[in-house]
Amino acid sequence: MSAKPAARKKARRFAVQALYQWEMTGANLSDIEAQFRVENDFKKTDVDYFHELLHGIPSCVTTLDEAFVKYLDRDKSELDRVELAILRVGIYELIKRMDVPYRVVINEGIELAKTFGATESHKYVNGILDKASQALRMVEVREHREKKKS
Repeated sequence: MSAKPAARKKARRFAVQALYQWEMTGANLSDIEAQFRVENDFKKTDVDYFHELLHGIPSCVTTLDEAFVKYLDRDKSELDRVELAILRVGIYELIKRMDVPYRVVINEGIELAKTFGATESHKYVNGILDKASQALRMVEVREHREKKKS
């Protein structure tokens, strides 16, 4: 097993905040990362995962956005920037991190939206990640549903 779930959870929380900052300011990713490491307690955080998310997501942001915009009920520009950061983390994990089960990706997205998002944003994030997972992790979703039936 890779990093502990709690350490990954902290890495995702910091990554959402850092990606939000990147989206809002356009600041250099390495500068944002350095600032986060100085200003936050990174004990019990999967630092490598935080680094991967912070640098990996911007490097393929167009591909990530294309993977979920078809499920939005509004233009991407109208999305709350916190929701956008959460969706990008979730879609990144669905596409690039097959070691993270799709149900974990969805649950983490919901928890992040409950923590950082607007009142009902967790429901919106859940819907988008659920639809995206059905397309991006079709086999895994089907296997899970078949197991539930039996």
